Amino acid sequence: MTTHQLVVLTGGMGQPSTSRLLADRLADAVRESLALREEQVEVTVFELRELAHDTTRALVNQMESEALLAAKQAVIAADALIVVNPVFNGGVSGIVKSFLDLFTPDDLTGKPVLLGATGGSERHSLVLEYALRPIFTHLRTWTAPTGVFAATGDWGSGAGPTERIRRAGGELAELIMSRPQRKQADPYDDVVPFAQLLG
Repeated sequence: MTTHQLVVLTGGMGQPSTSRLLADRLADAVRESLALREEQVEVTVFELRELAHDTTRALVNQMESEALLAAKQAVIAADALIVVNPVFNGGVSGIVKSFLDLFTPDDLTGKPVLLGATGGSERHSLVLEYALRPIFTHLRTWTAPTGVFAATGDWGSGAGPTERIRRAGGELAELIMSRPQRKQADPYDDVVPFAQLLG
């Protein structure tokens, strides 16, 4: 049985937030879908508001804190990502976009990603397609076909958009299983012998 590393990024501003609520439901759906395939998943969640100051500092002066470096390394090493964006002014949250700006396509090429978003009204649901998905297209990720948008009214029963969550979780699990396992590069694999350097 393989244990897959799933990293969840959520841009929620409150504590608790509907973005975190949706992120947790999506992670549970992925876990359940992988369990049906006799696979395990270890989930690591990053609340991006907690890294907001470090992210801004890194963008301005290229100085990355230990916490920010740890988050970036976890994202790069993960087998898959879940990203949940709270809609602000009809678009991507600044916290989410700023964090994603720290990565290059080479960092995330081929990584399976599941997209989610939350907002006050269903009118904002297309933010997944016109604002969030193009970012991950640029980063060359494998994005699950089903994105999940949850409006405030969807949480009346506490379950959110259950069917879309289940389907999206299954799609990400399928992408995880079909993705070739990437071997972490060892920087000491191809070292020139010291004697040859002297020669």
